[in-house]
Amino acid sequence: MATEHVQRTEEAADLGPRLRALRRSNHLTLRELADRAAITESFLSQVERGVASPSIATVQRIARALGLSIAELFADRPSSSLVRVADRNRISYPGLRAVDEFLTSAPNGRLQVILSTIDPGGGTGEEPYTHDSDEEVVIVLDGALDVWVGTEHHVLNEGDALTLASRTPHRNTNRGDRPCRVLFCITPPSY
Repeated sequence: MATEHVQRTEEAADLGPRLRALRRSNHLTLRELADRAAITESFLSQVERGVASPSIATVQRIARALGLSIAELFADRPSSSLVRVADRNRISYPGLRAVDEFLTSAPNGRLQVILSTIDPGGGTGEEPYTHDSDEEVVIVLDGALDVWVGTEHHVLNEGDALTLASRTPHRNTNRGDRPCRVLFCITPPSY
């Protein structure tokens, strides 16, 4: 029983730094998060500094404002995550002539990295798509890739990188004569 009490006290003491880190990683000011959570900026600042203790209802509003549940707010995330090459999750898209390998493993993390190998003539298909991420970076490691973002067309060659808003309709095609290897870095994860 005493161990449970100590554990809860440590979690409560950790709330402030967790909130501050999550707020900053979401690029939110104190005022923006406070407005979203329907609390005062001053109170949120006190919570982050460990000076004030919020009610469960307030913690729930703050968590929701960050797009999290209370459980996710308190979930311990490992400081690192190793994905060995043999353990990568892989998805093959035979009709699209592409294979995705997931280099990151944490489903509740803030970043997703996918290594795609796209055979000649392959890609995402003719229909543009969007996903519920904020931002995506496309980095061509080998070969060349045609990328359409809205009405823009880009030809990316080895070493080129393109940053795009993931909610903008986009698609890609390998029009080259050899496989193209591409890193897709997405935040937050959406696959």
